[in-house]
Amino acid sequence: MKTTDAAVGFAKENGERFVEELKALLRIPSISTDPERAADVRRAAEFVAAELRRIGMENVRLIETSTPETVLAPSSGPAQVIPERKGHPLVYADYLHAAPAADGRPATTVLLYGHYDVQPPEPLDEWKSPPFEPMERDGDLFARGAADDKGQVWMHVKALESLFAAGGGRLPVNVRVIVEGEEEVGGEGIAAFVREHPDELRADVALVSDSEMFAPDLPTLCVGLRGMIYTEIEARGARTDLHSGMYGGAAPNPLVALAQIIAQLKDAAGHILIPHFYDRVAAPSDAELKAWKALPFDEEHYRETEVGSTVLTGEAGFSVLERTWARPTLDVHGIAGGFTGAGAKTVIPARAVAKVSIRLVPEMTPAESFALFKAYVEAICPAGITLEVRLIHSGEPIVVSTDNPYVRAATSAMRAVFGKETVFVRGGGSIPIVGDFIRELGTPALLMGFGLPDDNLHAPNEKFHLANFHRGIESIVRFLASVGA
Repeated sequence: MKTTDAAVGFAKENGERFVEELKALLRIPSISTDPERAADVRRAAEFVAAELRRIGMENVRLIETSTPETVLAPSSGPAQVIPERKGHPLVYADYLHAAPAADGRPATTVLLYGHYDVQPPEPLDEWKSPPFEPMERDGDLFARGAADDKGQVWMHVKALESLFAAGGGRLPVNVRVIVEGEEEVGGEGIAAFVREHPDELRADVALVSDSEMFAPDLPTLCVGLRGMIYTEIEARGARTDLHSGMYGGAAPNPLVALAQIIAQLKDAAGHILIPHFYDRVAAPSDAELKAWKALPFDEEHYRETEVGSTVLTGEAGFSVLERTWARPTLDVHGIAGGFTGAGAKTVIPARAVAKVSIRLVPEMTPAESFALFKAYVEAICPAGITLEVRLIHSGEPIVVSTDNPYVRAATSAMRAVFGKETVFVRGGGSIPIVGDFIRELGTPALLMGFGLPDDNLHAPNEKFHLANFHRGIESIVRFLASVGA
């Protein structure tokens, strides 16, 4: 207890420094999806590695990653081979000298996970301050990556520093740290590393801070995530772009074809029309549904403040929380093709592409869901159009049992910090690596995040509430100390 209190005291005394260090990390535009930012992504990895080394972690290194060669089989024409691609590095560190338990059992090993890459900041004109110039306003820190996930990664690093300082250079538990740079683009590099080198990440529990609290001041553990398949539909018509005056009415139009296909993916009530799509959807338990109804959720506030729309949409017969946590969904993220510049150009494009994702819930699998999606899209393809339906990346849905000692340690730690009992929720998003930890390593995962619903993840004016940054550090300190005891 004395060590825990000393670590908490160290964190509070050094809180301002911790924030300034976080700002330095946030200034690095580590946009993993932008090839022109590859050097910045690596710079962020080196920044995290250098700090882990400084605070006392051992075996700190960057692990290079790559995406293996992929063969895509279109509905017609030759197969397309996508060559192996160099990926962004993983950051690894460990400390494996914790004292054994009083009864002689080996010390517990905790795997800490996060990611240092960020989403693109566009549209830039909607930011109140530049996305890579961190700015404090009204107790919040605004910057791209502030909450997702650099701020939460930094909580892990600073909790370790505080425990090292209080423990005279020792930690109460064994710790492995893995921080990736491709979470925002599918996480294929870390998934391959987990499959190929499982012994390097063996742990008793994985602590993931890449989620949010259900409401301000309400400690939260996320015990479920939706999976995902992210796809591209490429439609091709004529050999080349054509003049619509000369060929309109005779030549197939890929943009129109995509619009027709997309219109047949869902009905007006939000029900996905792919045959057999819902066959494997597992419903939440009665106990979960009862707990969700007891949460402090204001649907009108959610609609007006978080969504900002005139009405909420989705499947009839399900609450908003059910629709976002426990039901599969299909969304279109972008359509490209033809002419979109200023002025007019009467062209029938030869090619158009749509990006479509599907969120999956327990019992659904990415492979089967993609096969159903691909077969349906190809079946409704308009005449004169050649399609390629590509799987870009995927992740499994998960549900975590709350009946384990690590959940109890986490809820106890957050009770000490927030003075409230923890609520259990699911998340509508996807963190593919969590499923890999469970399947490949047999490691249970704790999703203990400290973001807020209005943190604008993936959107302009992303922020992290600084009080939660500090409370997150203290919660992680107390959790690690409790597990170590």
